[in-house]
Amino acid sequence: MDMLKSAQIAEAGLTDWRKLAQGLHARYLVDDFGTGARFVAAVGDAGDALGHHPRVSMGNGVVDLKLVSDDAIYRDDEGTEHVVEWVTQQDVDLARRITEIAADHHLDADPASVSDIELGLDTTRSATIAPVWAALLTGSADSQGRGTPSDEIRDATRRVPNLWFGDADEQDSPRQRFHVEVYVAPEVADERIAAVLAAGGTVVDDSDAPGLTVIADQDGNRGVLCVDVSAARKD
Repeated sequence: MDMLKSAQIAEAGLTDWRKLAQGLHARYLVDDFGTGARFVAAVGDAGDALGHHPRVSMGNGVVDLKLVSDDAIYRDDEGTEHVVEWVTQQDVDLARRITEIAADHHLDADPASVSDIELGLDTTRSATIAPVWAALLTGSADSQGRGTPSDEIRDATRRVPNLWFGDADEQDSPRQRFHVEVYVAPEVADERIAAVLAAGGTVVDDSDAPGLTVIADQDGNRGVLCVDVSAARKD
């Protein structure tokens, strides 16, 4: 099934869901574990009917869901097809159904609180070093390039965050190579940056904001706040 572009996701008008990194994310508020379990069971039944299921985690008063297809088709500029992890129409269809189930269970969504974390490592030799990180993070060589045409490390069991490789200049002076990527909903990006500044951090580069905002702590360690603005629902 073809991957959906960000504009197509925005056009879907998913009220409860936000596009973060590769997938759709939703959080629903529950009064207790039993309520959450019954909701998840109903979601499971809906997934069975559609032949597709979300990734689910339950916390104190919340149920977090992620929808992503492991077999989305991406076509590069030459027309070559790649099997990737991304949002497809089946994810949009199930997201709509889950929104209906949540309403039936009288649950409120909290889309502004969803978040996703990835790791970034700048290098000129991703193909060389990726096997080391695949072994260290997941213990499996299959995690290198899983669900992506690049050397990115993705654990099939979701134990660790994705690790992707950015470009680096070999002539650069020694600097921080690792950084954390924090994906948030568009409506909370300004608030999150304000919190960083209030805590003593600084904005290093906002030339690609609001999509990417590079921040630093007092020691100069950098992180990136990421927002998929083009996939945001159009009101």
